[in-house]
Amino acid sequence: MRERVSVKAGVVRGRVPWVLAVPAAVGLAFLVLPLAGLLVEAPWGTLGARLAAPQVLDALRLSLVTATIATGLCLLLGVPLAWVLARVEFRGRRVVRALVTVPLVLPPVVGGVALLLVFGRNGLVGQYLGFQLPFTSAGVVLAEAFVAMPFLVISVEGALRGTDLRYEEAAATLGASRLTVFRRVTLPLVAPGIVAGAVLCWARALGEFGATITFAGNFPGRTQTMPLAVYLALETEPEAAIVLSLVLLAVSIVVLAGLRDRWIS
Repeated sequence: MRERVSVKAGVVRGRVPWVLAVPAAVGLAFLVLPLAGLLVEAPWGTLGARLAAPQVLDALRLSLVTATIATGLCLLLGVPLAWVLARVEFRGRRVVRALVTVPLVLPPVVGGVALLLVFGRNGLVGQYLGFQLPFTSAGVVLAEAFVAMPFLVISVEGALRGTDLRYEEAAATLGASRLTVFRRVTLPLVAPGIVAGAVLCWARALGEFGATITFAGNFPGRTQTMPLAVYLALETEPEAAIVLSLVLLAVSIVVLAGLRDRWIS
C-alpha cells in the first residue's frame, strides 16, 4: 500500500528515512548529553548554599546589570543601524553588513584584543577619552555589546525587510515626517523583531567570556561575570563551577523557550 504523505506549509510529512533519522538522533544526543551531564553531576544537596555565596551573588548581579546595560546600548545603536541597512540604498552596503556580522564569527578573544587596541589607555580612541575603560565594569559592558549587537541588528533588519512598506508610504503621503514615520509606524510594526533581537542580544551578553576576560579582566566584584566565575571555579572548586553553569543553562533555556520559533523564522 502506498505510503500516505501529507503536505502542509511546504513540508512533506511521512516516514523519516533511516539515513536521516540515525544521524539526527546522534546529533541530538551529542547536543543533549553534555547538558544532561550537568544535571547528573550537580551537587543538589548544597545547591542553595552555593548559590547564596557572596562571590556567586556578586558575579550574578554584575552579569545581570552589565548584560542589561549592554543590551540597552545595542538597542540605541543597533536599531538605527538595522534601519539603514534595510531601508537605505548606498554603495558598500554589503560590505557594511558583512562588517556588522563579523563579531558573530570572530573569536571573542580576538575581539577583546581589538577593543584593547582601540579603547585601551594608549589605544586609537582610548588615549583621547580622559578615562580608562579596560579592566572596569564599563569595559565589561563594552565587550558584551561588541559581541552581542550583531544578533540584534540581524533580527531587526530581517523584521524591517518583512514589513509592508505601504503603511510607511501612506503615513508619509499624509504628511508625516521621516522621523514620525519611523517612530509611529515602523517601530510598532517591527516591535516583535526588536524584542526577539533584544532577548537574544541580552542572552549573548550574559554568556560572553572571551572578549570580557581579555578587555576587562577577571576581578571579583568589578569585572567578574558569571562565565568568568565558572572558569575560575573550575580550577579550584569544580562543584561550584557546575552550580554556576546550571544558572546560565537555566537562563538560556528560559530565553529560548520564551522566543519559541521566532528566532528561527
